[in-house]
Amino acid sequence: MFKRIDHIEIIPTDFERSIRFYTDVLGFTVRQQMTVAAAPLEEIAYLALGDTVLELMRVKDPTLTALEPWGTGYRMMALEVDDMDAALAYLAGKGVTPSWGPVALGPSKRAEIRDCDGFPIELRQW
Repeated sequence: MFKRIDHIEIIPTDFERSIRFYTDVLGFTVRQQMTVAAAPLEEIAYLALGDTVLELMRVKDPTLTALEPWGTGYRMMALEVDDMDAALAYLAGKGVTPSWGPVALGPSKRAEIRDCDGFPIELRQW
């Protein structure tokens, strides 16, 4: 019945800046970008990484929501990496430093970074 997570939606404060972060830094590709006439929604960009899709939504006058790291609700998305040390070195070259970790969790490693709006992204090496 249920097959997979189809996509994750993010409403950024700066639509174009977020597209650049996810494509230039994290390697997503723009699958589709379109104008939408459904106020307050103005534009959508579907960004793909492997078989995962991120939907960035440009809305008129987005409001900032408080991010409580241990509050209920959506917490973060996670990206699997081949080599944590290599991924963190690459990100450092792009000006992105871990906000937490890396730490070993048994046979895996985990770290967290933040996107250009401060949204958390987990990095996981299995």
